[in-house]
Amino acid sequence: MDMKSNQSSPVLTDPPPINNSRRGIRSALFPYSQQSGSPYSSGMYIPIPTKKKPGKLDDVRSNGWLDAMKSSSPPRKKAVKDFNVVVATEDSDAAYSSWMASFPSALSSFEQISKFAKSKKIAIFLDYDGTLSPIVDDPDRAVMSDEMRSAVRDVAKCFPTAIISGRSRDKVYELVGLAELYYAGSHGMDIMGPVRKVPSCCPESVNSTDEEGKEVNLFQPAREFLPMIDEVNTALVESTKDIKGSKVENHKFCVSVHYRNVDEKSWPTIAQYVHDILKDYPRLQLTHGRKVLEVRPVIDWNKGKAVEFLLESLGLSNSDQVLPFYIGDDKTDEDAFKVLRKENRGYGILVSTAPKETEAFYSLRDPSEVMQFLKLLVRWREQKEL
Repeated sequence: MDMKSNQSSPVLTDPPPINNSRRGIRSALFPYSQQSGSPYSSGMYIPIPTKKKPGKLDDVRSNGWLDAMKSSSPPRKKAVKDFNVVVATEDSDAAYSSWMASFPSALSSFEQISKFAKSKKIAIFLDYDGTLSPIVDDPDRAVMSDEMRSAVRDVAKCFPTAIISGRSRDKVYELVGLAELYYAGSHGMDIMGPVRKVPSCCPESVNSTDEEGKEVNLFQPAREFLPMIDEVNTALVESTKDIKGSKVENHKFCVSVHYRNVDEKSWPTIAQYVHDILKDYPRLQLTHGRKVLEVRPVIDWNKGKAVEFLLESLGLSNSDQVLPFYIGDDKTDEDAFKVLRKENRGYGILVSTAPKETEAFYSLRDPSEVMQFLKLLVRWREQKEL
């Protein structure tokens, strides 16, 4: 199969800036929720020019890559004793408080959540980076605490629980180390789930065994892209090797180019390298994460599809007696939030310390609050069984 072509390759850009007219409004699912239909995660596709322009950076400027990189990479807060900084911080806090009127804390709203969850079957879906572990400069050091691991283990004893991460499935399993969970890597393109039922959407899934020898259902909708992903990964490693602070990770069905530790003056260069490589791969697309460029196959599959796959595999789809929760912090998690918002199927919970346009219903500030929420769920379940 010819992996290259002269056609244009699609690039997924960031949504427009948040504004009041695009914020969610309340719906009937619970007192603080919003109506569906936010265009936050829809994005749009822009063709990459196919004509090479050696030595120029006009491509990544004109197609919005640099703007997207900056908007997805908010500066870190610094403890500077300066009046202007204090005022900016106060304004930021005020904006966050206002935002929480539409996306309230899942902790302070837990009583309402538990009332709605009464008599329902719960399923838990979790992102990893920024949700179970803090965002750190080196992705290899994004380790979850023992206390968090214990909280996740306890949740999995009470409810079907899965982790859906942008990392490779093997890597996220290595980081979490809990056999009680189901795992989906590469933004849901590599799923190891239960064998109870083969979802009608995905008859090509196959039976396999996990690390513990347990029979599982393995589904990899982007399997045909593996040679292409490996080829692009090799090219990206080679082209960015001299950019100080850059890091390329092969997540099996997608490739991440991290620029968190790259001097901002070099961002145009790293973007141009990625741009030039992707021009030859029209079946791959670029998406923007938190200081990371991600190269992914152009297929109709995402974390939302992975949630639907796992719910059907668990026999928990198409029932108003099922209440799924999805907790995540990244733009890729918005696809899962959208699925749960559809027909009021469940609760999406965004992990963020800053206001963001989102399809989620609730919010949590950071992994420490995620852990508190998981513990509350376990305590509620234990009290319910008394």
